[in-house]
Amino acid sequence: MKKVPGIALIAAAALLSVSCAKKADEGKSSAALTKETVKVGFVYIGNIHDEGYTEAHDQGRLALNEMGIATAYIENVAENADCEKAVRDLIDQGCNVIYTTSFGFMDWTLKVAAEYPNLYFAHCSGYKRADNVSTYFGKVYQARYLSGIAAGKKTDTNKIGYVAAMPIPEVIRGINAFTLGVQSVNPAAIVEVIWTNTWFDPAVEKQAALELLNKGCDVMAQHQDSTAAQIAAQEKGAFAIGYNTPTPTAAPKAYMTAPLFKWATFYVDDVQAILNGTWSSRAYWEGLDKGMVALDDLTANCAEGTAELVDAAKAKIMDGSLYVFTGPLLDQSGTEKVASDVKMTDEEVWNMGWFVKGIIGSVPN
Repeated sequence: MKKVPGIALIAAAALLSVSCAKKADEGKSSAALTKETVKVGFVYIGNIHDEGYTEAHDQGRLALNEMGIATAYIENVAENADCEKAVRDLIDQGCNVIYTTSFGFMDWTLKVAAEYPNLYFAHCSGYKRADNVSTYFGKVYQARYLSGIAAGKKTDTNKIGYVAAMPIPEVIRGINAFTLGVQSVNPAAIVEVIWTNTWFDPAVEKQAALELLNKGCDVMAQHQDSTAAQIAAQEKGAFAIGYNTPTPTAAPKAYMTAPLFKWATFYVDDVQAILNGTWSSRAYWEGLDKGMVALDDLTANCAEGTAELVDAAKAKIMDGSLYVFTGPLLDQSGTEKVASDVKMTDEEVWNMGWFVKGIIGSVPN
């Protein structure tokens, strides 16, 4: 390794010190933010017209625009150093509030936030926070349970397919909640899972769906960002549960309903807290009762009697008399994981890494 003279090291250290001080100064605000001075930036993993996850987030951004809040966004950002670049680009554009919207953006968000302690950051679906970094998500597993009721009532083969993105707790608890919803109305039904290891790849998603359909599944569910699984279901004369946004026109002969995120609920609340001067770092995780998640309208593709069952379960979830992850809960081997009448804590649900009985497939180590 080439040695650097001592004088050069001193000069380099001084230059680094000035650079860091400059970045810290850039992150400082001399006064509280107002509606006129706040600018909110979004880092998206997909595009704003994906009919799925990113489009749902962008609806939240548009809600801020309707409040008179300036926003900016960068789409199609990979879960690597591209995220860091996107965050810095938004700061260069004058954004003083930054939302990064995918799990793999977490560490990059924390890295940049450490350099700008007086800017506001929040990361979606992650678990690491800092004084100026919150985390946020919705208890979409509640809506997934309701969609499971629709699937369980519809299946004739008692085989339901599930095209799943990444084997992380966010996805695992959703599959479990969906399966428990299915079982609540159809104990004989099974749910078979195929992992795609991608959030958005329509070709891969469709191939996974076709594999499940060819195995005899007659209802498809998904934790993916495109409508490919729904389209595959329609092509095979089967039915589908969507995700993220209402997509009844993507596969009108197949689409039944979808668990939805209402990201505007969080974004409006969070920005308002900044404007009010009451913001503090938090782990935001709310559900049906706060309007953070919902189930889309049921279509005519649903079985007769589905609406009544869904409405009854929704009312119980919202009043607290139905808690999705209440024992007895068994894992795939039949081992009791949660005893009778015991409720899993939020932390246990958040970190869930095992499948309930009735699921075909495995959680990769």
